[in-house]
Parts: sequence; structure tokens; C-alpha cells
Amino acid sequence: MASYRWKSFFEEEDRPEKPRRYGVTEMRGPHYSLFSQNLLQDVFESMGQFVDGLKFAGGSHSLMPKSYIKEVTSMAHKHNVYVSTGDWAEHLLRKGPSAFRDYIEECKQLGFDTIEIDAGSLGVPEEALLRYVRLVKSGGLRAKPLFAVKFNKSDVPVRGDRAYGSYVVPTPRSSELVEDVDLLIRRAERCVEAGADMIMIDADDLCRQADSVRADIIAKVIGRLGLEKTMFEASNPKTSEWFVKQYGPRVNLFVDHSQVMDLECLRGRNLGKDHASVLGSSYFLF
Repeated sequence: MASYRWKSFFEEEDRPEKPRRYGVTEMRGPHYSLFSQNLLQDVFESMGQFVDGLKFAGGSHSLMPKSYIKEVTSMAHKHNVYVSTGDWAEHLLRKGPSAFRDYIEECKQLGFDTIEIDAGSLGVPEEALLRYVRLVKSGGLRAKPLFAVKFNKSDVPVRGDRAYGSYVVPTPRSSELVEDVDLLIRRAERCVEAGADMIMIDADDLCRQADSVRADIIAKVIGRLGLEKTMFEASNPKTSEWFVKQYGPRVNLFVDHSQVMDLECLRGRNLGKDHASVLGSSYFLF
């Protein structure tokens, strides 16, 4: 009678064991559909060794009972999975200067490990963004700024003041969005210098669909920031396949929970275009 055993990282040597600094798979948590604890438990027990992080996307945690969130974060930690907030911190800033500090403290009490900061939604000067990153780090949590390649036109320097750390004179807000990958990289680099652990890249206009992926921009971002400091949202399995084929198993990806197993098979050595080699790379007889 034939039996099968799942691969180990030592056998394939495609990624190290957890906790990983690269080849990270972050899984989308409650957002589009409400996760039950039983479903999360099933995911962690069946695929926990392949899941590095769980993200409460879209500020969904703000609508849930604190007791439920604590149970979920505790469950994730038992499987060595970190828990991240979604892009929600910017909504707290409307309550005043102290609201962000209170938010950090509440996230710690709820069991979150990472706070995601949407730089685009914040709409604050660069120095203020860096201050928020430092506040998260001083609070004992990981900071993950989220950047998009499109900026408000008024945010783009116009007089050669693109130098690292240069002061940009504020201008009236514009309603026009423009693409500027150099500005994205510069701000991301400054966030890393301020202590950011990972830079999240918004999938919109970059890698929403595999057949229209902006390979030039992605290559420039990874070339400047490195694979270990960048994470991309892979909205579908074809996009995941594109990233793994281009950058190997070390690329950090944010995916839906339904894509975790497919992504792990893609990270294997013997990837076939039609996934025909999945069993060859992921299972073996003994």
C-alpha cells in the first residue's frame, strides 16, 4: 500500500523553517467573508507550517468583539503565525494626536504583532509617516507601511528636491493621481531606515492580473529594497505563479487563505506550467 508524506524544507531547501525572513506567506483573514474559529483552526492545523502571517484585512478587527480577536491571535501564535492589522490605522488619526499611541497599545493587548500603515490613505507629510513607524517600533510591534505607485500630484517634488531626507514644501492638494515609482522607493527606503520591518506594495495597478503585471516597476522596487523587505499582494494563483517564476521561492506574498496550498506547491523546485509536477516536488513515496 502506497503512502505519501508532505515535503520538508530541509529536503527541498527552498525556504527555511519558521520564523522566516524571506519566502513569507501572509494569509488574508476576515474581510470578504467572516472566518469562524473552526475554519482558521483547520487552516492552521493542515497548512500551518506554510503560513507565516495572518492579516485582518480592511479594518475588519474593528467590528469584532475583543474576546474573539484575542482567541484568534492566541490560536495563530500557537502555530507560530504572526498577526497583522490591515490598513486601518489611518482612520484612528482623525481622533487626535494621542489616538495612534492608544491604537498601538490596544493592538498589543489584543495580540497583534504587526501594524500596517497605509501611506496613501494617511495623507500626511513624509516626516509624520516616519514618526508613526517609529512609534510602532517603540511600542514593541513590527511596522509595515503600505505603498502604492500612484501619488497625489501635489506630493511629487517638482524642484529637484528628491534627495534623501530633503524637505518638500507643502503644496495645495490636487485631485490628480500620477505614477512615480522613484518617490515610492525613496519613501519606502526612509521607512526602512526608520525601522520598518516590511514594505507592503499595493497590488492595484501593479499586479492585480498576471497578464498585465508591471514587471518593470516590480523589478525596480525589488532591486532597490530587496526581496526580504518587500511583500506583494498576489490576487490570484496566476499572479503567484508569475512572482515565483520571476523571483523564486524567496519572494514574500500576501494571498487569500484559499491560495496557500497552491502557493506552497508553486514554491517547490519542479514547477510545471500546468502544475503537473506538483506531486513530484511536494510528495514522495516511502
